[in-house]
Amino acid sequence: MAGKDDELTGLPDRHQLQLDLDAAAAAGEGLALAMLDVDNFLEINTEFGYEVGDRALRTLSELFQEAQLGGQFYRVAGDEFAALFPGRSLEQAFLEMEAFRRDVEMARERFAFPERRLFTVTIGLAHYPRDTREPKGVFKLAEAALFAAKEAGGNRVALPPTEEMVMKSCYYPGTSIRRLKQVAERLGRKESGLLREALDDLLRKYDRPPT
Repeated sequence: MAGKDDELTGLPDRHQLQLDLDAAAAAGEGLALAMLDVDNFLEINTEFGYEVGDRALRTLSELFQEAQLGGQFYRVAGDEFAALFPGRSLEQAFLEMEAFRRDVEMARERFAFPERRLFTVTIGLAHYPRDTREPKGVFKLAEAALFAAKEAGGNRVALPPTEEMVMKSCYYPGTSIRRLKQVAERLGRKESGLLREALDDLLRKYDRPPT
């Protein structure tokens, strides 16, 4: 039985997400799954009304489609969304979702909240078969990553709590990987956090809105 499109956003639903994930896994493809949650959405509905909240969810789905990330976006329930990336590595999906998270944060004019309130999302990301041998397990791990990110304050991309985000040598030479690990150990931080911080600094430096 096929899934249905969500009436508000026109996106496929959770059932279709499961069907697509199963199909990708059966085809022998690795896949990355991102679970997204709107930060403080209850407060948005309370302060501005459900009509404003609904418009924000539609805008969020439009931003994803415009980003052309090569994955499929789904509305799971309420303010919860998912993005499926068949054939993508964890590293590729991490960079793409981090860029999307920042795009959402920068799209203040598109959301047009009163008093220019910021609209942000939190994202949990997991990979099959890297993180789990069972395709269904990627849901649980992505949701665990999402929960950890929310607990850390939101507006960030996170991996499953047990995952150390280290870019492979196809992105950085081995010497850089070793140096990153040493710095992380010295600071008592995770490699993933340092990489996200560096990416934020790079985007702030070079990706500035036109004046």
